[in-house]
Amino acid sequence: MSITITQLTAFLAVVRGGSVTAAADELVVTQPSVSAAVAALSRAVGTDLLERSGRGVQLTRAGAAFAPYAQDIVGLLDAGRRAALAAADAEAHSVRIAAVPTAAESFVPVLMQAFQQAHPDVELTLVVGNNEEVVARVVSHEDDVAISGRPPASERLIAKPFRQNEIVCITSADDPAAAAGPSAAAMLTDRSWLLRERGSGTRAMNERFLADRGLAPRTLTLGSNGAIKQAARTGLGVSLISRAAVESELEVGALGEIRLTDGPEARPWFVVQSAVGPTRPLVEQFSDFARAAHT
Repeated sequence: MSITITQLTAFLAVVRGGSVTAAADELVVTQPSVSAAVAALSRAVGTDLLERSGRGVQLTRAGAAFAPYAQDIVGLLDAGRRAALAAADAEAHSVRIAAVPTAAESFVPVLMQAFQQAHPDVELTLVVGNNEEVVARVVSHEDDVAISGRPPASERLIAKPFRQNEIVCITSADDPAAAAGPSAAAMLTDRSWLLRERGSGTRAMNERFLADRGLAPRTLTLGSNGAIKQAARTGLGVSLISRAAVESELEVGALGEIRLTDGPEARPWFVVQSAVGPTRPLVEQFSDFARAAHT
């Protein structure tokens, strides 16, 4: 079996773009060259990896099984190149971090600042996305670590718990329920529940909480923690959210907290790393530092 990086790169570009045309545009090559590379890859693997779907293409079952391995090979080679350059002092040492919004808007910047003070020669970069997005970035080796509130169910990833993530139910500051004593979630079944976008770990946590209690209230989807907080502040609904995301608003009375007798238990945040291929020592240092800082 003779497979080239050019073939794998073309194949992955078609998967991302959904068509040969999109892949050719992304790679700045001709469409025939992309088609030839993908055809050669299918011959080398021994089965068709893509099939036509309308005006574009989609993965066959074989292609879906093969794609993660192609992604690992291309990603690991790029990671290896960076490691080689770092070892030769040809580029600055760096750690690429992906974090979900709640973490990125609260404790991650403080963590990055503390790590840089201890390692002033290290360059840190941060990308923010929902849980599915940040985990996918680590799987594809685009980033070195992800900070997530939900451990991924994948043998290709390692999730290490660190600081606690307390969950609270927020509402408007003048909501009588916030001034009352602890109450059961069933008392809120007539309220609208504010949810993040699909793919968000916070949304999944809210949906799981409601389903476990047999509740099916009205829901309103918003695209960010900021939008959730603003909607709760104006009385549009209630939501479960990390205390780290609303601590300052609760302290100054901009939001109210409904104390639930059956609220979700605190759960840890996780540092997520790839389990595929070697881990650079600097990445391991950052992971260990994050866990030690919040022990």
